Amino acid sequence: MRKPGSVWTELPRPAGAGTELVGHLRLGYARASTVRQSLDSQLHSLTEAGVTRIFSEKISTRATRRPELDKAVKLAGELRASGVRVTLVVHEHKRLGRGIEVATPAEELKAGDVGLEFLTGELKGSHDPSGVVFTVLAALSGMEREYIRDRTLEGHESARKRGKTIGGAGVADDAMLSMALRLRGQEMSLRDIAARLVITTGKKKGRHPSPATVMRMLREHDERTTAMEPAR
Repeated sequence: MRKPGSVWTELPRPAGAGTELVGHLRLGYARASTVRQSLDSQLHSLTEAGVTRIFSEKISTRATRRPELDKAVKLAGELRASGVRVTLVVHEHKRLGRGIEVATPAEELKAGDVGLEFLTGELKGSHDPSGVVFTVLAALSGMEREYIRDRTLEGHESARKRGKTIGGAGVADDAMLSMALRLRGQEMSLRDIAARLVITTGKKKGRHPSPATVMRMLREHDERTTAMEPAR
């Protein structure tokens, strides 16, 4: 855009969907569950696999946030958006999490069109974002969300019958919902949305809501919106 009388200024051109990819970067991620465990074997295997940059951390599998993994996934997405082919390389799928937990980072990588490679284990090999492994992990993630949803609704119904207040009912408010909807519109993950929100009332005031709370809040909003739509 320019004003009358001003010179033309060419803006950076976004990478088009049909643009041929330039180069291939391999980022690595290594994790140990305890401080006493060594990362040496993982770091060695990643280096031998030609990884140019490695993100590593010692953190429990039970941890809901893994800062270095978040950084790796974010950088991979940014590099891919610039027109470079990117693959996140991990020694074994268990380093990403246990069972269904692997689906969460896999979903983020798929959304960013980033490949995934495991050097050993049951899922050993390179996997394209449109490949069967990503498809299976996405399906498992969807099944897990449905399971959590059903269990949550059953728990709520049971609590109502006993006359108890639903846990977390006082956490969300209109301002938080509005912000969550805006962030979801930017295609942010539930984990990232939760990290941006702050509880303003109750015993948890000043803390961030859990991703499960954000998911429930958004789901209930969607269900109310659907119920209010006229039947076709």
